[in-house]
Amino acid sequence: MSYKIGLVGKPSVGKSSFFNAATMNDVPEGAYPFTTIDPSVGEAYARVECAAPDFEEECTPTTGYCDHGMRFVPTKLVDVAGLIPGAHEGKGLGNQFLTDLNEADVLIHIVDFSGKTDAEGEPTEGHDPRDDIEFLENELDMWYLEILEKGIERYNGKYQAEELKIEVELAEQMSAFRTNKDELKQIILRCDLALDPDEWDADDREQLAREIRKVTKPIIIAANKMDTPEAQANYEEITADPEYEHLTIIPASAHAEKALKKADEQDVVSYRPGEADFEILKDISAEQEKGLEQIREFMQAHDGTGVQQALEAALFSELSVKAIFPGTANGKWDEKGKFRDCFLLPDYATAEDFAYHLHTDIGDGFLHAIDCRSKRQVGADRELSHRDVIEIISTN
Repeated sequence: MSYKIGLVGKPSVGKSSFFNAATMNDVPEGAYPFTTIDPSVGEAYARVECAAPDFEEECTPTTGYCDHGMRFVPTKLVDVAGLIPGAHEGKGLGNQFLTDLNEADVLIHIVDFSGKTDAEGEPTEGHDPRDDIEFLENELDMWYLEILEKGIERYNGKYQAEELKIEVELAEQMSAFRTNKDELKQIILRCDLALDPDEWDADDREQLAREIRKVTKPIIIAANKMDTPEAQANYEEITADPEYEHLTIIPASAHAEKALKKADEQDVVSYRPGEADFEILKDISAEQEKGLEQIREFMQAHDGTGVQQALEAALFSELSVKAIFPGTANGKWDEKGKFRDCFLLPDYATAEDFAYHLHTDIGDGFLHAIDCRSKRQVGADRELSHRDVIEIISTN
């Protein structure tokens, strides 16, 4: 599967700048609402320690690239446009925003921690970033609640046969959120609710909608524009507030990331995305050097620009995605190259799931797999681990 990370945020917070920094695309950027109208889709990368050196080999990637033993594995990044308060009621881009949003597996909420854009994306001073964090969660919760209510109506509108189950009806109604009856039943019980919607009051329904949203649309906060004193003060306050302990908040400067990548392309600096430092390669003006040193100071304080860190937190922390390399147990590779591929799979993926991921025919003919590190044969239901190197043995 190809994971999609959705970038969301109110207008003018630097969302398009973050997208451009992560993908090095060139979508419009501007300090006014709805600079972006249609969703932009680009290719970003997640870092995975390459498995080839473990086998004293050199990889030949078919997608992404490898740099000094670090594999950069492609993932989809979607810049979703149109978030303003009331989106679930049709304000702004309304339903278009929600439809585009639903294509994402995980969300990175870009928040202007400097407090210099108001709720509508207009310039201001002293805006509290907490308001932005809360309004996104509220918009999503209300959207989920509307769909949950339709599922309850669907349940109540059917003949109450003994076999009718609320989790089944909700799963059908909420199938677009990639959930299922078993997961929904677990969430209902975790909320300490009965499996009978007649016993749920309005607060129960809101709580359930919120919990379903948290499971099916996890959120990372990218605290953007953190290279300003106002943002740093807001960050310290918010991360110390117990109300936000449930969120992962990554300090970020999309501007710094993009500046470094452009300088790297021009051989002015040597920079690898995600690292906390860079090397200046050419003589530059005093003004340029001052700007780069300010970026360096920010990176060393926050262990990078935050752009790569946010992408990887979304995939590896929130979704628990794991990277799997197809390999060969006997060390013999074909003429196309070695360690060509690295796939991102769900945390529950088994050896048989991996076979089907490679090709339906390979999965249909699955016999067993081989762990190329231990050289041991493993069965269909063996759950894979991050950075496993697996050979699939199939009749097809």
